Amino acid sequence: MSGEPIAAIPAPAGQSWGDVVAKTPEGGYRLGNPDAPIKLIEFASHTCGACANFSATGAPVLKEKYVSTGVVSYEKRSLIRDPLDMTITVLARCGAPEAFHPRASQAWAALGEFGQTLNANGALMEQAMGAPEDQRFVMVAQAAGLIDWFAERGLSRDQAQACLSDSAAITALAEQSRAQADIFEVTGTPTFILNGKKLDENQWPALEPILQQAGAR
Repeated sequence: MSGEPIAAIPAPAGQSWGDVVAKTPEGGYRLGNPDAPIKLIEFASHTCGACANFSATGAPVLKEKYVSTGVVSYEKRSLIRDPLDMTITVLARCGAPEAFHPRASQAWAALGEFGQTLNANGALMEQAMGAPEDQRFVMVAQAAGLIDWFAERGLSRDQAQACLSDSAAITALAEQSRAQADIFEVTGTPTFILNGKKLDENQWPALEPILQQAGAR
């Protein structure tokens, strides 16, 4: 992938590309110019340490330096690995699309905290695994301290419990996650797709030069 530098594309009047968010038909959350010539997709898991590292070290630069120009769009799609991952994912997605990226970033930063709380509440987690589907993820969230944590970041407890109790939506999310991963033969996280091509690189120092070669400057 190589090309000449692509000129910045102005955002609509009164907006910045960093504030433009849309939920895509594939189930992701795209940040930036929907018509950006460089389209970057990240398949990520909320219990993936390498994803947390990219969220902390790569995503802020990606958003500030490249998404802001309108040349690059950045879409996160979920590759769900386990019940805690599903629970965090559902809560990050609960409510307005504009809330997704900030919530998701903060949740990755708190991954260690969630794990510690969950370990301290192992009995409740064990009960959750045997609970009916419409109760299971509420119980996982309680075991990991997630309902209170997300409430502190603007997601009401009632709204959180409603999203976590919607077993049909959770089943659909799991199926869509698997289907999208299968399309691109994604087996691990994070995995990046650049303009339809799966990349081997999965951390920012290796990814940024590839974006630059594609025309992002």
